[in-house]
Amino acid sequence: MTSFADEAAIAFDNLADRAANLVNPSIRLGVTGLARAGKTVFISSLIHNLLHGGRLPLFEPLQAGRISATRLEPQPDDAVPRFQYEDHIRALVKDRIWPDSTRAISELRLTIAYESASGWNRLFSPGRLSVDIVDYPGEWLLDLPLLSQDYRDFSAATVGLARTGIRAELSREWLERTATVDGDAPADETLARELAERFTAYLRACRADERSLSTLPPGRFLMPGDLDGSPALTFAPLPDLPDTRAPKGSLRAMMERRYEAYKSVVVKPFFREHFARLDRQIVLVDALQAINRGPEAVQDLERALTDVLACFRAGSNSFLTALVRRRIDRVLVAATKADHLHHESHDRLEAITRRLVDRATTRIGMTGAGIEVMAIASVRATREATVKQNGDELPVVVGTPMAGETVGKERFDGNRKTAIFPGDLPADPERFFRSVDDAGHGAYLPELNIVRFRPPQIEETGGGVTLSVPHIRLDRAMQFLLGDKLA
Repeated sequence: MTSFADEAAIAFDNLADRAANLVNPSIRLGVTGLARAGKTVFISSLIHNLLHGGRLPLFEPLQAGRISATRLEPQPDDAVPRFQYEDHIRALVKDRIWPDSTRAISELRLTIAYESASGWNRLFSPGRLSVDIVDYPGEWLLDLPLLSQDYRDFSAATVGLARTGIRAELSREWLERTATVDGDAPADETLARELAERFTAYLRACRADERSLSTLPPGRFLMPGDLDGSPALTFAPLPDLPDTRAPKGSLRAMMERRYEAYKSVVVKPFFREHFARLDRQIVLVDALQAINRGPEAVQDLERALTDVLACFRAGSNSFLTALVRRRIDRVLVAATKADHLHHESHDRLEAITRRLVDRATTRIGMTGAGIEVMAIASVRATREATVKQNGDELPVVVGTPMAGETVGKERFDGNRKTAIFPGDLPADPERFFRSVDDAGHGAYLPELNIVRFRPPQIEETGGGVTLSVPHIRLDRAMQFLLGDKLA
């Protein structure tokens, strides 16, 4: 995936980071996830709970009273945009709207003053840890496997996937147009732009809520930013390419050159400057949305997670690797929005997510890294209750559905609270992984009522102090990712 020059640059960056750590101990925590997973909400809730003394009973350093102060500080990377925590938490707490999703990389430094649980460590530790939170889109992470693929391999894999299952219908217009194209004909800028636009439309259709598919590289096609309209984003896969050199000046040669430019301009800098410098990683997944769409969306999420986990330089850090080629020694895969279900189904959501991760780690032979799976809600938007229906008691969740959400024939206005029976997940996660043919036979569709809720109303104390954001298992996630560093 990387050249000798890339590895040398990575080693230099790591040495610089380790030298800085001698003065100010720090850990780089990567936060990523696929669309709709709630990366911004997770980071905002984590910071808010630490700054406002949130209820974190499973976060041992805080529960034991060893954390004396937590503060935000200027981030160390001046060229990286700051994660705008203040804007995001205002949207959550004051406006009760979900903040904008992650569109680019950002960073924030949170410094924790603490007392070590070990008397010996207290003699040598400064009692201070800076957590550099690096927020980046999961779509960028899914681009990393492209570094090991040439244009022909990329085209074959992308077109092959586009011809399967529900993607076959979504890709029809793009593939029918591509089938009329001669890759060895002279390059044509107008045609290249048309193919790129049709390919991008196919990727957007896959990502739409009603499909919720996850494997969608190249990621910048869906969030181009300042590269919009550039040649590096004006290419598309071509089907059934021959195993021969592309004729000079041909459309295929143009596409190959632009694909390689995409890797050089977009993918490699992200890997070298950010991804390769991470110490810990959390991957947030909206498994519930995929479950609600059925087995094909779940299996596509499994494929995406396999690609994601394959990118991590995971494993235990020796003295040498810690200096020049650090490894990610803890990875947390968290299924978000657990508050949309009654707690009786939380263990089933976790079991399905663990099944996704277990198969992924087996396929890529991932060993040596601490991998954990949890079902969490970074911000708990509901409370639980029971209602009687036909003499039976049903477990429900109570919250304020967002404007426009519907259940049956009822449409919500965004102001009225309601109780919703979310349904039950199956006890056997394998039901989502049985083979599904092109006609959809064998598919298992759960009877779920998944509704998007507004953020909760946060109460204030008599002195006007805002209470911390409620959550589900955020403290458990923090203990896994940071607890040992504060021991």
